[in-house]
Amino acid sequence: MPRTIAVVTTSRADYSHLYWPLRDLASHPEINLQLIALGPHLSPEFGHTVRQIEKDGFSIHSRIECLLSSDSDVGMAKTIGLATLSLADCLGQMRPDILLIIADRYEMLAPAMVAVALRIPIAHIEGGEISEGAIDDSIRNALTKLSHVHFTSTEAARARVIAFGEEPWRVHRVGSPSLDHLRRSGLKAPDQLESELGVDLGVPFSLVGYHPVTIARDTTRETTALFEALRTTAIRPFFCYPNADAGSRSLIERTRAFCQTRPDSKIFINLDPITYWSLLRNAHLLIGNSSSGIMEAASFATPVVNVGIRQQGRERGRNVLDAPADAAAILENINIAASKEFRGGLSGMKNPYGEGCASEQIVSFLSAVPLGESLFMKRSSSEFAY
Repeated sequence: MPRTIAVVTTSRADYSHLYWPLRDLASHPEINLQLIALGPHLSPEFGHTVRQIEKDGFSIHSRIECLLSSDSDVGMAKTIGLATLSLADCLGQMRPDILLIIADRYEMLAPAMVAVALRIPIAHIEGGEISEGAIDDSIRNALTKLSHVHFTSTEAARARVIAFGEEPWRVHRVGSPSLDHLRRSGLKAPDQLESELGVDLGVPFSLVGYHPVTIARDTTRETTALFEALRTTAIRPFFCYPNADAGSRSLIERTRAFCQTRPDSKIFINLDPITYWSLLRNAHLLIGNSSSGIMEAASFATPVVNVGIRQQGRERGRNVLDAPADAAAILENINIAASKEFRGGLSGMKNPYGEGCASEQIVSFLSAVPLGESLFMKRSSSEFAY
């Protein structure tokens, strides 16, 4: 009898990582995939990205409306509550054998808490990492302790999860599944990108991926320095919309105001994963605090100027230059990253986040792991003397 595996996706950020695990789960003859979409996926303001899921051919079992039209931390907290209420009914009726979740978005606390109450084992992707400048760090660690199976991106992350007290047999280093796109998906050629996006890629451009710093009370406090630096550099900036966090609307307004002063700039509300990775491959550099600068850019040897504290503590390749939230420091690092000397030194570099083979390993384990009390009941792997 096929086992039912439910997967939760909340936004474009996690869907781009979940695409190939979803594809392999859907094609597995002994797995019944049930996909749950919630939060920003259903918001027109953030691109109504649920349509991309459908365009990719996936059936959506449940749509959970929970994202408040808010730009505050209170709105984020209430979103968790609304999601919890709806997911209690959804998962209570579905009763999957395993719930698969990913990463560190605050909305992911809702399905994890509901699943534990319903005694549904949880598999978690990308635990054990560090991002000290965002509440994501605490959320990721909470999800790790709520989960029963762990698929980490690096060996250091695996060691960290085991150090939390998780039994080693539950913890598997598979790499980041976002890199599977780079091995298994056909990325777009420059002329196709130019036609679809209405841009000229013959002139150097930077991708700007910057999100609110959710650990700070003022989540956009670093943006003044960022925009001052961008105003000074001659490299064309192509902006991607921020995540749906407290301060995102303020950040969007500021980005739009900036672009009115720079005719060569561009704003993308939403890019599907293939288009985004293809654009990243052709970018002169990436500027901001997006995890894509840490995790995926290394596969293209794309230089990255990582701004501020959001990704502090994360493992990174030698393509990443860290700049404090100071306009002069950001600009100095942009100039270094754009130089022929720096770019030439990245030839042959390896990505610490994997080889693009995560999805097969994830699905292989989930299709075979014994179900029941032995999976749900966790035992500490540490011995303490009292």
